[in-house]
Amino acid sequence: MKISFENPDKINGLLTIVVEEADYKDDVEKALKDYRKRANMPGFRPGQVPMGLLKRQVGPQIKMDTINKFLGENLQKYIVDNKIHMLGQPMASEKQEAVELENPAPYTFMFDIAVAPEFNIELTSKDSIEYYDIKVDDKLIDQQVEMFASRAGHYDKAKEFDPEKRDMLKGDIRELDEKGNTLEGGVTVEGAVMMPQYIKVEDQKKLFDGCKLGDIITFNPRKAYPKSDAEISSLLKIDRKEVGNHTGDFTFQITEISRFVSAENNKELWDAIYGADANIKDEAGFRAAIAEGISKQLENDSNYKFMQDVRAYAEKKVGELKFPDELLKRIMQANNQDKDAEFIEKNFAPSINELKWHLIREKIAVANNIKVEDADVRESAIQMARAQFAQYGMDNVPEEYVNNYANEMLKKRETIDSLVEAALNRKLSAALKAVVKLKKKSVTMDEFNKLLAPEQEAAAEKPAKAKRTKKADKAEKEEK
Repeated sequence: MKISFENPDKINGLLTIVVEEADYKDDVEKALKDYRKRANMPGFRPGQVPMGLLKRQVGPQIKMDTINKFLGENLQKYIVDNKIHMLGQPMASEKQEAVELENPAPYTFMFDIAVAPEFNIELTSKDSIEYYDIKVDDKLIDQQVEMFASRAGHYDKAKEFDPEKRDMLKGDIRELDEKGNTLEGGVTVEGAVMMPQYIKVEDQKKLFDGCKLGDIITFNPRKAYPKSDAEISSLLKIDRKEVGNHTGDFTFQITEISRFVSAENNKELWDAIYGADANIKDEAGFRAAIAEGISKQLENDSNYKFMQDVRAYAEKKVGELKFPDELLKRIMQANNQDKDAEFIEKNFAPSINELKWHLIREKIAVANNIKVEDADVRESAIQMARAQFAQYGMDNVPEEYVNNYANEMLKKRETIDSLVEAALNRKLSAALKAVVKLKKKSVTMDEFNKLLAPEQEAAAEKPAKAKRTKKADKAEKEEK
């Protein structure tokens, strides 16, 4: 075997492998013998098929598979041994000529290799980056108290409907004919539930103002929810396809009015949220516990913003990088075979921006001796699990449930990348805060959200980036 690598412009590489017969002959013979042992052909006993017959029937395929395996192993070994920082996967070169395997060796194979651009980046105490401390003020605590009380609330019976108090109506629905009489064979729903305050059209919503138990309201579901067949089908208990057949008026006779009542701010609520072991004795203690929880969450938010600012600062410091655009577009197309050229053109520039940050962050992580271990990924899963429970007001979930939830996330391949990224950002944030000069600024939550708004909009519009291969990732890891 002869292998060579050309990289004149530092980013477009051409790797050439010349395969000799001696490189694959023994492996082909071994594969044929193994195949013969299990070959089952009419007229021959198992394991007794003549080798000449096997060579004619399956020899070419076995030879091709053996050479492909040989190419893959040696191509990857060369990339690792020579520390080539490959982007994506090797692509059959556009200079490659047809290889006729039925002809005698040698065979020449050529691969185009996208090579990462070379650059330097170092962050030190001479670099100043903003860090925003978010104030835990009474407004934030009040909002959290209200949310906890709401989640622990309940419904009481009422006699008169009040939309301002989140009242819920229960009643019987009947379809009417053009004369306003109950339609024979029409839709009838007993015990239907409505919250008129969520009706989309104002004049239909007002029909329920001041209604009482036993009142009969005539309304039109189609007019009430003009753009939502789903809400109409749910209310009338009919298939969405049938909604167009029921555009007339209906009556709603109120049989029950339920009024939402938030839980009282007392020890029962405090224990329900934080557990009796927290030993919260008064409202001041409850608010202190809330403040502590908010503070931890806000620190995560501050760190997120800090890493966004680190990215912007580092990208500016590095400047423009030159990438092998045409080759990367080919790789992107290969990884998105169901997409057309328009998709590639639309998504290429944003993908390159993400790739640039990936390379910069990687260098910064190496410079600061940061490695993501399995324990770090698990910690990301645990943090994500706690955040999920917290969304439902469950702040005192037993460790067993948190760990079980985290274990389920770790089983899903689609979540691993995000968990690894979260772990890397968390460790990088902690390291860089001790390295760079922090320009600390104290802000309110509203001020902080305004700072985040442009970044959140950009993230929402960010298209899918070109996929990286396991080979590329493995090569980079082994290079380090």
